[in-house]
Amino acid sequence: MVKKIRGVAFEENLNNAMGLEFFNLSHRFGYQSPNWPYFEDVKIERIHYMAKSGVLSQRITTSMHNTTHIDAPAHVVQGTPFIDEVPLPHFFGSGIVVSIPKKKWEQITYDDLEKAAGKVVRPRDVVIVNTGWHKLYEDSEDYFCYSPGFVPSAGEWFVEKKVKVVGHDTQANDHPLATAIGPQRNGPLHPHLAAEYKKWSGGRDWKDDFPDWEPVHRILFKNGILGIENVGGDIDKVTGRRCTFAFFPWNWDRGDGCIIRLVAIADPKGSYRIEKGEKFA
Repeated sequence: MVKKIRGVAFEENLNNAMGLEFFNLSHRFGYQSPNWPYFEDVKIERIHYMAKSGVLSQRITTSMHNTTHIDAPAHVVQGTPFIDEVPLPHFFGSGIVVSIPKKKWEQITYDDLEKAAGKVVRPRDVVIVNTGWHKLYEDSEDYFCYSPGFVPSAGEWFVEKKVKVVGHDTQANDHPLATAIGPQRNGPLHPHLAAEYKKWSGGRDWKDDFPDWEPVHRILFKNGILGIENVGGDIDKVTGRRCTFAFFPWNWDRGDGCIIRLVAIADPKGSYRIEKGEKFA
């Protein structure tokens, strides 16, 4: 139940006094963590350190869209809520992790979601999609430019099912070619992909197949559904299971999103209870 880390005792994720199981579904954040193609690199400086001050204090410069993070509606849709304006229930709740294996550039559609989760999803669920792509997460074109992704019909499925939050183990809430990586606003960041896509697709033009800029982001956000990008960690251990999820962001005024620690929580014995909020003497 107790594990020593650098000589200090802590309770364990899967063995603790609460009887709960905690699963980390976040990739690491830090020096040279993989980054979306047009963001600056993470910078970390030690302002104070042991040899200098007897204390460790660090200064971080980063985009909030690095590693596992949640987008606020204001990230893409002008005039919609910032991250500090989203009520707290939208960062906590019951939900499912579903397996929808996908390969390079494949689309995640309404039919994919209905087949994988149509019979088990509940209104106000958190839905996490495991495509297997988290295994490729690194500083590479493979992960950021060639991943599968949601298309508009998937966004409509989430709205129809009244889902609260969407998460996935890919680079964005949209297919990469519906972002600035492809022929969209602020892009293409990688023009060479146009010829590659035409060859891969059997002669189709990427502008015809992906005519709109981040359409799934816009469908989700306009309907009050938040999106968690770059899910990873122990996602395979909870795939096919219903869990409770917690992923609170900073209380950041006018924030466009936030790096989060996404955690799946299971209660095997069903004996843990959230406190009623009773007053104590």
